[in-house]
Amino acid sequence: MRRVYAVLAGLLLLAVIAQFYFAAVGAFDKPQEDGSFSLHSLTGMMVIPVLSLLATIAAAVAKAPGRLIGMTILPLGLVIVQVLIIVLGDALNDSADNTTTGSLVILGLHALNGLAIMGVSGMVFRQARLLAASTTPAPGTAARVA
Repeated sequence: MRRVYAVLAGLLLLAVIAQFYFAAVGAFDKPQEDGSFSLHSLTGMMVIPVLSLLATIAAAVAKAPGRLIGMTILPLGLVIVQVLIIVLGDALNDSADNTTTGSLVILGLHALNGLAIMGVSGMVFRQARLLAASTTPAPGTAARVA
């Protein structure tokens, strides 16, 4: 199960890397259309949360340390923060739905929070690989006799 956890953690990190790529694709799409950020939205709202949840379940089943299990669910929580940043930023737009200085200050946090998701996902993947390579039995399990 530790290997499954490591694979899911790796897929989570790959999804986060793809998320940055999809954001750039949307930002440079000309003309900007409603679908410019569709891959970015799909990955952020579906793929990353599902992988974070599945990896967390795998970490728990693999009897990973509690802190690592908590770190594994953190990308899901940070995705929720991403949505809140967008909602709050949009709420500060003017009556014509143009961005204001206040909304831009808040919306800029979206990129910084994305970097936090990247950092956490990278740390989780590293720790999951170390756990999978470990030969010590998980706490609460009997050592296997060869």
